[in-house]
Amino acid sequence: MDKVQIRETIAKRCALEISDGDVVNLGIGLPTEIPNYLPENVHVVLQSENGLLGMGPTPEEGKENPYFTNAGGAYMTALEGAASFDSATSFGIIRGGHVDVTILGALQVDEKGNLANWMIPGKKTPGMGGAMDLIVGAKKVILAMEHTAKGNPKILKSCTLPLTAAGQVNLIVTEMGVMEITPEGIVLKEINPEFTVEQVQAATEATLIVDKNLQPMRQ
Repeated sequence: MDKVQIRETIAKRCALEISDGDVVNLGIGLPTEIPNYLPENVHVVLQSENGLLGMGPTPEEGKENPYFTNAGGAYMTALEGAASFDSATSFGIIRGGHVDVTILGALQVDEKGNLANWMIPGKKTPGMGGAMDLIVGAKKVILAMEHTAKGNPKILKSCTLPLTAAGQVNLIVTEMGVMEITPEGIVLKEINPEFTVEQVQAATEATLIVDKNLQPMRQ
């Protein structure tokens, strides 16, 4: 699979985890592509932690409004009926448990549901931003991520990078499959038919628990 196919596979599958009426916060990068694949009968309210509820699609080139940028600094639009407010109110929404789903990228995740997605020691970083609050405050935390980085596993027995939050991840979606974090460990629930269970395990440091009802990855 090339990069485009990988991103499309992950975004399509993540879209199926969103229900009609959900308040959803999407991390920068791959997660922002997920709304492109929502079923026609699913309408969500997108929240941007810098102070917007009702975020719309990316504006057409040449029609950007310099006063409308998302938390990652990219241009955005607002749908009719959207509300803007200060960051304190925005984080009150997040910390108050009013975000149904947050979908983020990851540098590392481990079998305890710990997430590292904000820095690599020795490299410049803009800071953690709102990720810590989102992961703890959202009702469901989904990771949309490539299974490996330069051939190295990203799903580990224990994260080695500084954590964003501990024990908060619910679901991992990669190009290889869908994995659920449980008290017993990481359960492989769905597998991309292009891969075997053995290939998925070989690309994963943590020991996977294969669901007895393992299904093909939904799209």
